[in-house]
Amino acid sequence: MSMRVIGQITGALLIGAFALSGCQSQTEESESQSHKILDTKHIYKLIPAATTNRMAWANDVHAIMDELKIERNLSNTCSIVAVVDQESNFVADPAVPNLGKKAVKEMNERLEKKLGKKMAGYFNEMLAKQPSPDDNFLMQLERVKTERELDELYRQMFEFYTRQYKINLVTSAARIIARQDIEEAFNPITTLGSMQVHINYAVENSRSGSNIHKIRDDLYTQYGGLYYGIHRLMTYPTHYDKPIYRFADYNSGIYSSRNAAFQQMVNKLSKQELSLDGDLLSYNKDGDVISEPTATETALAQLFLEKNIALDAKNIRRDLKKEKQQEFEETKTYQQVVTLYEEKTRKDAPYAIMPEVVISGPKLSRDYNTNWYASKVNQRYNRCVSRGKRLGFKIS
Repeated sequence: MSMRVIGQITGALLIGAFALSGCQSQTEESESQSHKILDTKHIYKLIPAATTNRMAWANDVHAIMDELKIERNLSNTCSIVAVVDQESNFVADPAVPNLGKKAVKEMNERLEKKLGKKMAGYFNEMLAKQPSPDDNFLMQLERVKTERELDELYRQMFEFYTRQYKINLVTSAARIIARQDIEEAFNPITTLGSMQVHINYAVENSRSGSNIHKIRDDLYTQYGGLYYGIHRLMTYPTHYDKPIYRFADYNSGIYSSRNAAFQQMVNKLSKQELSLDGDLLSYNKDGDVISEPTATETALAQLFLEKNIALDAKNIRRDLKKEKQQEFEETKTYQQVVTLYEEKTRKDAPYAIMPEVVISGPKLSRDYNTNWYASKVNQRYNRCVSRGKRLGFKIS
């Protein structure tokens, strides 16, 4: 073979190698683009087009994800977008139909339960006559359209009520705290803002001090409502293989999907019919575990006794107190149930299932369940992911 032919072949091979190298470079660049972290303009495009002040929402989502150290990938961003869209359609202080009438009913029920019929009667009298007959509180309640309007009116009503009927006179710092507790006990607005975060969660994770009024006011802002909602949705670790379980948790409680799967395994092993609600213990209004054992505890104690496993009621309760933490999966109670289940069924233990929880409240027109809620959010999530994929992003 002549040197000229060899040179031509070598040249062709080099050209081919450069071409292949160029293709690989372009492919690698494309892959890099498809997995890169989203910036504000990408988040903007994932938010529904009908959203008012769309860029402002995108800026806040971007800033909060950075503040909370949440990776701005497609899945995380679409999870947030889906929940906000489901809860409020990206409105910081959403309107609620017939909110005033529903609130009066709720407040009356709470007053009668906590203070008795006499005090509830005083309350109704005040609503009908004060602060003036021609513009009484009932008339003002009829006009409220948003949660913030009702919340602010409620504070005025409570202030008037306590002053007029000499309830809980404030004479010391301790009584100020007691007064705030009483005021909160009757406030019909318990979930607030664009992501409908429970006030107790916001207080426990406050970014604005301990004043309950300031925390409430913060939740009604665009940034504040997003901050607490994103914190509630995204800042706890799980091993869920599908985002729908995180959406279910958002509705029925942190780790409720995992805990419902745990209850399902206990049912299988003990032939019980535990409610698959994800609640392994019972709590009082202050969030403290009550002493009475739950059906789940009783079933576990009986199961371990039958299997000769050295875990008594005290050990079981100690472990179940971690039901709102990922560390529950490391407890002997959880691991023993998984082992027993896999030995009996010859199948992998389920990590998460849909909790069976009914949703009700004064702001809802009818009762729903967690499956309905999580499915609705998941539909929005899938639409958001589809938009993201059209922009060239992939689920990481």
